Amino acid sequence: MAGLVQRRWTMVVAGVSACLALGSLTAADWTEWRGPNQNGVSNETGLPETWEPGGKNQLWSVNVSGRGTPVIRGERVYALTYEGEDSNLQEQLRCFDAATGKQIWSHAFNDFLSDIIYRRYSIGSPTIDPETGNVYAISSSGILSGFDADGKSLWSRSLMEEIGRMTFPNGRTGSCSVHRNLIIFHAITSNWGAHGPAGDRFYAYDKRTGQPVWISVPGVRPKDNSFSQPVFTTYAGREVFYAGTGCGNVVCVNANTGEPVWRFGLSQGGVNSTILLHGGDHIIAVHNRENLDNSEIGRMVAFSRSQTPVPATEGAPILEKSAEVWRNSETAAFSSSPVIVGDRIYVTVETGELCALDAVSGKQLWKLKLGIEQLHSSPVFADGRLYVPIKDHTFAIVKPTDGNPEILCKVDVAGECNGAVSVANGRVYLLTTEKLYCFGTVKPGKPDAYAAQPGGMGPAKQLIAVPAEVLLRPGQQQSVKLLGVDGNGLPVPVPAGEPKWETFLPATAKVKAEMKASFTSPDMLTAKPEQIPSAGMFKGTVDQVAGYIRGRIMTNLPLSENFESYQTVIPNPADPTLMFAYPPLPWIGARFKWEVHTVDGNKVLAKTIENKLFQRAITFVGTPDMKNYTVEADVMSDGNKRKMSEVGIINQRYAIILKGNAQELEINSNLELIRVSIPFKWTVKTWYHIKSRVDVAADGSGVIRAKAWPKGEAEPAAWMLEVPHKNAHASGSPGLFGFSPTDMRVYIDNVLVTPN
Repeated sequence: MAGLVQRRWTMVVAGVSACLALGSLTAADWTEWRGPNQNGVSNETGLPETWEPGGKNQLWSVNVSGRGTPVIRGERVYALTYEGEDSNLQEQLRCFDAATGKQIWSHAFNDFLSDIIYRRYSIGSPTIDPETGNVYAISSSGILSGFDADGKSLWSRSLMEEIGRMTFPNGRTGSCSVHRNLIIFHAITSNWGAHGPAGDRFYAYDKRTGQPVWISVPGVRPKDNSFSQPVFTTYAGREVFYAGTGCGNVVCVNANTGEPVWRFGLSQGGVNSTILLHGGDHIIAVHNRENLDNSEIGRMVAFSRSQTPVPATEGAPILEKSAEVWRNSETAAFSSSPVIVGDRIYVTVETGELCALDAVSGKQLWKLKLGIEQLHSSPVFADGRLYVPIKDHTFAIVKPTDGNPEILCKVDVAGECNGAVSVANGRVYLLTTEKLYCFGTVKPGKPDAYAAQPGGMGPAKQLIAVPAEVLLRPGQQQSVKLLGVDGNGLPVPVPAGEPKWETFLPATAKVKAEMKASFTSPDMLTAKPEQIPSAGMFKGTVDQVAGYIRGRIMTNLPLSENFESYQTVIPNPADPTLMFAYPPLPWIGARFKWEVHTVDGNKVLAKTIENKLFQRAITFVGTPDMKNYTVEADVMSDGNKRKMSEVGIINQRYAIILKGNAQELEINSNLELIRVSIPFKWTVKTWYHIKSRVDVAADGSGVIRAKAWPKGEAEPAAWMLEVPHKNAHASGSPGLFGFSPTDMRVYIDNVLVTPN
């Protein structure tokens, strides 16, 4: 636990060298969803023993909807919420005055191209940087943004379009974390190149510029998504974090470099709850999926992090089963995170009960029924009491003991509870799907002091290029700086001298390709002017110490691809008689989802059907800042009269799809919020041409237009489908869509994107 209090850092850069400093937290601010100690425990005292909505110790409430946890710094409260109906629903990052609840500012995010259903939005929390006061959040559609305390936008990244971040119907998004100069988060992504296969990856971005710093893949193929937030500490001279993953592991990762240290397998599904540290060596985790080592569902487990990990053929080295110290198969939680206070663990389970366990033995001490159903909500311990929201509109304050816990208050609140309370400056905050409550006493708050300490002391053993990944257009330039880290990953100065850059081809690369760019100076990467898409890597060396950068070049409009230059010479593993070529390397989300086949003498893009994990493909062929363009392509589906698949194009974050079984032409951006279709008869093994245009007016409203017709026939004069959208997507990458839930492939050819 010693490393837990040394938790916050900043970066000071001078020239091409960097010195990173470690800061400390005090108890007043609640800057991340599990609080200043990362375990749901507050050091504050003088908090209320009881509360009733609208009662005398309620300071204020506001009518907003959310499923996460507010965060606080000084006298400002930040919450991720949502509002609006149908196509007008938006998520909102809001800032409130802590004393009055008055809204100071807000910023809205559209959902787009997601699977989210039942309004499962804002299942996550903002995160505040204690050094600068800047606030960061990830929207459900994957917009990672930074703002200053006054709401000024610092930077924004579209994770779906840039790194292939996937969404899921459950909407679980979680929170990012601040570590030194980094914003760290994880997500299931299908990017490009070596990171093309779907995987639960951790990403670090520079908190000031939004540039990517490192990518880490500590696990194996995921079976679920996870929103377990990293927990940071020090171990064996390194600064590391622990988190659950969508592949059912708890992983340890070097927080400064992204290097995987080890993984410990738990379950067949995702591990969502935040882990706990206990006793200096033990890690405690909980899940509610089938165990890896038996057919039982769920358990809480403690294991030792000091075991020497065993090398693995995939993912990080493995801590073997013998690392397990104890398990409790009676206590399981799907996504509610536990609290640890000394040697006592408190956790809520799905049946609405609060449980207490001995952290040394794992023995359950008691179980207290508080509600009917629990999901994401988590308890918080403060001032000798547990503050416990329950999903079914219930909130309780409980005084725990080793014997009979005492319920100090239990009330009904407006809306479901899906987050945890936050505690700061004598006040307790609770966000539900209908209200944000604040109760307690008024203690004027000011931001915690921020102290800095130096980083590593030894020579640099590794260089980190920032940005670690670039996206350029022909002729564009990107400045690149190198950071140095020692053998433990701690920041140290870069060796003296100018870096030598050279093209790098990984030995494991499926496609041997080079980025059409060069370093025109030691710190400037310049894309060549030719309008040719490309992707590749560079290696930079200073005094025999190396770092790497990877990148893509996407052409300016017009963009076209007919696939005729691809050589279909690779045998399909499932059918060696079927020869294919890999899809265009720079495209996001194409790997293992598409192949280039020869059909009737022409090279075309074919949807893969061998792996059911990749039934659906959303693939981006441009950049997120593109707008005011038209997309068109030839499309076809295999099948018969009763079975066809779905195929289409993406225009500015709207999908335009020919739906086979339904025999429809559809425009959607989320299947519950924006989804409009008309009947359209089309047949198997017949090529059709599909076309779309998006027009956005000065007031932010827009119209999405689409038409389709048999290839070779005259284009219809009128648009067949025109869908208005009040809060239209202002920009977005063009792309392709394919959905093959059966063994029926879909095909795409002659992709064309032109400016309007």
